[in-house]
Amino acid sequence: MSAQDRLADALYGLGWGTVKKLPEPAAVRLGRTIADLAWKQRGKGVQRLESNYARVVPDASPERLAELSRAGMRSYLRYWMESFRLPAWSEERIRGGFDPKDLHHLTEGLAAGKGVIIALPHLANWDLAGAWVTTKLGIPFTTVAERLKPETLYDRFVAYREGLGMEVLPHSGGTAFGTLARRLREGGLVCLVADRDLSASGVEVDFFGDTARMPAGPALLAQQTGALLLPVTLWYDDSPVMRGRVHPPVEVPASGTRAEKTSVMTQALADAFATGIADHPEDWHMLQRLWLADLDPAKGSS
Repeated sequence: MSAQDRLADALYGLGWGTVKKLPEPAAVRLGRTIADLAWKQRGKGVQRLESNYARVVPDASPERLAELSRAGMRSYLRYWMESFRLPAWSEERIRGGFDPKDLHHLTEGLAAGKGVIIALPHLANWDLAGAWVTTKLGIPFTTVAERLKPETLYDRFVAYREGLGMEVLPHSGGTAFGTLARRLREGGLVCLVADRDLSASGVEVDFFGDTARMPAGPALLAQQTGALLLPVTLWYDDSPVMRGRVHPPVEVPASGTRAEKTSVMTQALADAFATGIADHPEDWHMLQRLWLADLDPAKGSS
């Protein structure tokens, strides 16, 4: 393990070991302090966040973009502070920590016994939403995690999410899709973060007026299993409670090839994600390149 990997693992270990012991007001203050320091340093992540916001809010002035990126870093650190503390939250705190609109799309879909796929962008705190589903609704679900380096850090994330009641599959290895399909055929719930895919199998979509690539998995799973595909968007307000919305189901087109159906359905997901992101851009934690034009090494600076 490299020195950088050891440092990353140690820092995350410190976060989960120390931050979860802090009183909530102290954790909130700490997160805001770290966010403001990171924002002032204007590292590559902050610059990329601001660049992404410029696509979401194209008429924003430089001053407005700076305000957005500062709010975005505060939202991002709120996510981390909450995530570090979630294992220590009481069941009552988790049940009261999330308030989604139009939940009937999910509950009715599960009651129909066909299985449900929830697809989310990197908005607010998807881990809290997952913990709420397992705690408040009492519904287990399966998700996929990207293999992080070092392996010990990946193991920390898997243990953390499994501790919240989630079944976690590794993204790599080729077996995740089959397991997800089995869970759905059994009438289960699958939750996937689905707004960024840099692989060759990603589906090109129009996203805020330019081309990005998003994963084909949610649409393919819905076609193969007959499961309901539900976009979900999340956001924060000034309260300790996270808000969310379960969007209407993305339908499987009646005609077309598998690839054509997947393209139409993934575009529908992208459109639902864009609605939530446009309403709450500061809660979109996208500190990486996303649009294909930004992935060209000849373009962009970070």
